[in-house]
Amino acid sequence: MKKAVKKSAEELKQEDFKELITALDLIEKERDISKSVLLQALEDSILAACKKQFDSDNFRVHIDSETGQYNLFQIWTVVDEVINPKAELTLEEAKAMFPLREIAVGDNLEKEIETKSLTRTVAAQAKQTIVQKLREEERKVLFGQFCDKEKEVVTGIVQKFSRQDVILSLGRVDAHLVASEQIPGEEFEKGQRVKVYVVEVKETPKGPRVTVSRTHPELVKRFFENEVSEVADGIVEIKALSREAGKRTKMAVYSNDPNVDPVGACVGVRGSRANAVVEELNGEKIDIINWSDDPEQLIANALSPAEVISVHVDEEERIANVIVPEDMLTLAIGTKGQNARLAARLTGYKIDIKSESQAAELE
Repeated sequence: MKKAVKKSAEELKQEDFKELITALDLIEKERDISKSVLLQALEDSILAACKKQFDSDNFRVHIDSETGQYNLFQIWTVVDEVINPKAELTLEEAKAMFPLREIAVGDNLEKEIETKSLTRTVAAQAKQTIVQKLREEERKVLFGQFCDKEKEVVTGIVQKFSRQDVILSLGRVDAHLVASEQIPGEEFEKGQRVKVYVVEVKETPKGPRVTVSRTHPELVKRFFENEVSEVADGIVEIKALSREAGKRTKMAVYSNDPNVDPVGACVGVRGSRANAVVEELNGEKIDIINWSDDPEQLIANALSPAEVISVHVDEEERIANVIVPEDMLTLAIGTKGQNARLAARLTGYKIDIKSESQAAELE
């Protein structure tokens, strides 16, 4: 049996660092975290160990990014009078230490020192530093990736439930779909794919915190951008949108091309485009109307599907008085006032609706 060769502490430390370099190469490929950033963290870790062991910070370290071999250098400044013996040398001391060099006061001198003078804990401390730095950099990378997704629609997979909240996996980040941001009556199953609107992405010590919503009005807008090429291309603009999630949405659209009907483009052939969005929203009704710069015409359009006889607006007070046929009053107001309420939000006017007979009584 061959006798095992006992490795020195120095060989073990260098071997540890070689293993770290191999790990850093893998991390760079798999997690998109710069190897140079982690190497810098390693160097900082060794320097911190030197400072702790020698009570001095006049050291420099160099790590070979390929082999993991590291070299340690002590640094002195040549001065007339030494104040800090651990970092300064007199001219005479410097010439004695570096006899073959021309030296003058003010020079910085370096001398390599044996790394075996460092304690065995350096490698362990370096590994700890890497783990900490890795977490920091991973948080930064993830935050950078999800910053670009803010105000966009992403698809999450239902992972678990926390009381009434739904935890969605967005890849390497989880998002909480809180109860207040869920469409009323909507139910989810584990593993289900759910489209959500990214309201905000915040950087936190635990990683990016992604706030998502199924009730946000912009979710409807993004769905139409995905379904309607004219909207995505800017030919048709969604000028205004009001929503009561799970019940009804009103959307005012405008065409920059006189040959393109904005409502027709959004509805699609036999309602195919609008129906695709309605399906994404679990049956939520969507009223698509023509936008108008004339507030009276816009308000009349917004009260669709009700017909309107007349609209008179007070632009200073932002109030609109609307008269509708007798048989249209209930439709104009809507169930529990929903139609009038959404029209008011869409147009920015407080809307007072009366039938012809009610208006006549006030004259």
